[in-house]
Amino acid sequence: MSPTLLRGGRVIDPAGGFDGVTDVLLTGDRVTAVGPHPAPEPGTTLVDVAGLVVGPGFVDLHSHAQSIAGLRLRAMDGVTTALELEAGLMPLGRAYAEAAAAGRPVHYGFSASWGAARARVLAGVEPDARVQTTMAALGDPRWQRSSSPPELAAWLSLLDGELAAGALGIGVLMGYAPYSAPPEFLAVARLAAAAGVPVYTHVRELAEVDAAIPVDGAAELALAAAETGAAMHHCHVNSTSGRHLERVLRTLDEARREGSRVTVEAYPYGAGSTAVGAAFLDPERLRLKGLGPASVVMLESGERVADEARLRELRRADPGAACVLEFLDERVAADRALLHASLAFPDAVVASDAMPVTWPGGVRESTDWPLPPGGSTHPRTAGTFARALRVMVRETGAWTWLEAFRRCSHLPARILDDVAPAARGKGWLGAGADADLVVLDPGTITDTATHADPTRPSAGVRHLFVAGVPVVADGELRAGALPGRGVRGEPR
Repeated sequence: MSPTLLRGGRVIDPAGGFDGVTDVLLTGDRVTAVGPHPAPEPGTTLVDVAGLVVGPGFVDLHSHAQSIAGLRLRAMDGVTTALELEAGLMPLGRAYAEAAAAGRPVHYGFSASWGAARARVLAGVEPDARVQTTMAALGDPRWQRSSSPPELAAWLSLLDGELAAGALGIGVLMGYAPYSAPPEFLAVARLAAAAGVPVYTHVRELAEVDAAIPVDGAAELALAAAETGAAMHHCHVNSTSGRHLERVLRTLDEARREGSRVTVEAYPYGAGSTAVGAAFLDPERLRLKGLGPASVVMLESGERVADEARLRELRRADPGAACVLEFLDERVAADRALLHASLAFPDAVVASDAMPVTWPGGVRESTDWPLPPGGSTHPRTAGTFARALRVMVRETGAWTWLEAFRRCSHLPARILDDVAPAARGKGWLGAGADADLVVLDPGTITDTATHADPTRPSAGVRHLFVAGVPVVADGELRAGALPGRGVRGEPR
């Protein structure tokens, strides 16, 4: 591969604090120089990036969109690494092997799946390394119960085996088994601490929502971090906290001030997406949140659920069917302020919670580009990072470009440093860094995906390099480019 010289862009290195106009030289899969480079060697590919912002590609810790189609949308959003860490996949070896065999446009990786391990032991559900199987099992009450001591030992052993196979930590869907015994979560945290890996948690309900919950979700995460020393990552704090965000952020901030390793992620949307069979979409539990059936919209059909009887019918008929849950109203200033506060929280990282893309008839993959019409997903799959930049940099000025790349690239990569040597070259821009770069137009970067048209790619990403290979060039995706590599853990 001949060298590539990006000439005259506004270069951002969030690790070193550099923000200035200069050149960047890529050789193979590494950045080999950052600085004025007036006389490139013969054969060097010159890319004029004057007026554009050049920085390390975005690292998305929370992406269920692990198909070629879904990851192409992530690439057009500036993402060079998209990881499935909240839910994880099992068996891990199969997940990595299938991704490598099919090829991926961006880097990929997976955590050990707490949900799949419990479902296998408690409900006899055989894992097959597919997101759809995970979603289908979410509403199965057999795995949501507490474990007996032999069952606990059995599924902890499964997780330990996945860590030994290179999992990037443990993904815990606690919000989908909200009444399971709290000591089980502490056991997971102890396992993670011993292995030197993070725990990525969708927390259980908050005490303000459900007074009968065994332990408040935010407090449980903070307690586990303090008691075990494990690195605990709070997934999508915006959606699990809702209008109680201020208290949750205060709980997490206190934990960090006391020395616990607690990190936080958020996405800039007032609606989430999950399987309709999820425990927290039970009509009674929706009422506890101040929501109702009309807050639920089925993704494939677009049906807004009319009443509790219809919601129960949908949950029985196909508990794995994807839906949208509207938890904040982005038209209301106070609700928009909550979304901004979740992103503005000190050192919170941007993560998409991107959902799989599906087409009518159960089609779950397409290698065509542009994508075929009629695909359904949440718009965050296509637009999270561009939307965050539009809102937090362009519109509100809450972040500088340097801070934006800290939140989107540098800090998420650092969460992985202890577990994955391959992450250490990501999230910064200097000689020796991975050649995973995004080049964007600071004046036009924006999301274009909507709930009505959720697979519209973001605008403003002019170039994207993954391992030095151009995946986006002059604003157009290169459909033949599949340079993504597996990011794997290195257990202690």
